[in-house]
Amino acid sequence: MTGTRFENGRRVIEKWDDVFSVLDAEPRRQIVISLLDTDGAVPLPESAINPNAPADPEQLRVELHHKHLPMLAEHGFIEWESDPLIAAPGPRFEEVAAVFEALQAQAESIPDSLVVGCQRLEEEQEVA
Repeated sequence: MTGTRFENGRRVIEKWDDVFSVLDAEPRRQIVISLLDTDGAVPLPESAINPNAPADPEQLRVELHHKHLPMLAEHGFIEWESDPLIAAPGPRFEEVAAVFEALQAQAESIPDSLVVGCQRLEEEQEVA
């Protein structure tokens, strides 16, 4: 039983490491948030842009193609196509989605320093 518990513990640690490493960049977080708001695929680069801090769409398109989308897809969080450039939930999408759903559910408890300027959390605080 100890061996199984140890293996499960390592597996869970790896899954959390995957989730947090993928969510350490704003375009990837925006893609996840955009996918939470739809039942299918989202257009890119539009869906990867934070409305409060717009990025250059052409530069972002290159970064998405070479960095952000491959990283999300490598872990199974999304699936993507390049023509047209779109992203859709992957088989492990619920793992990254759960982080945002939990944050949104507790938006009133999150310090303002992490909320003000984040449109989604600001909206959640207004509702609460």
